[in-house]
Amino acid sequence: MTLNPKFAAQRLVFGQAPSIAEGIPPAAHTLELFLDYVCPFSAKAFKTVYHEVVPLIKANPKWASSLQIILRQQIQPWHPSSTLVHEAAVAVLRVAPEKYWAFSDALFKDQRSYFDEAVASETRNDTYKRLAKLGATVGVDEKTLYELLEIADKPSDPRNGGNKVTDDLKLQIRYARFVSMHVTPTVVFNSIVDNNISSSWTKEQWEEWLKKNIG
Repeated sequence: MTLNPKFAAQRLVFGQAPSIAEGIPPAAHTLELFLDYVCPFSAKAFKTVYHEVVPLIKANPKWASSLQIILRQQIQPWHPSSTLVHEAAVAVLRVAPEKYWAFSDALFKDQRSYFDEAVASETRNDTYKRLAKLGATVGVDEKTLYELLEIADKPSDPRNGGNKVTDDLKLQIRYARFVSMHVTPTVVFNSIVDNNISSSWTKEQWEEWLKKNIG
């Protein structure tokens, strides 16, 4: 449930967490969503949670003060573009963290543009350029975003140093490996995987789950 402060924007907080007793620090339930931006089932889960479940939480003072949501970036390396799109999201965390969830929403909506077949004939930097343009649609500075993603084109002097967000991406990957995460989407509630939650869940199913688990 811990989150590196540099990735604070991956967390959605809706209200002040309550304290169960005097002298006990406030604490909220934590719902973690391990999602891959090029996974269709992750896109389905994100759409429901972001556009239907989050408004439900905001409208209920009890839920709003008792629950936080964390989007965990789960890179699936059998899709080479997965790394690239997750790098773009990490770059948004650096450039415009307040746009992170809006960019994630845009990326999921446009995910087919980054499927294997869609990127097969373009260079890595060309994919980054398209991702930077996508960032601009939600208010992220396109030029700054691309500068963080670009790989220096110097075949005569290869350094294999990655780009300016490689180190941040490594932290995302290391956390997922530490908790032995594999399948996307995976939902973790208070540090325990909840395999009952499906990407096909409706707003009503989520509402029942919230009533049962949050009160």
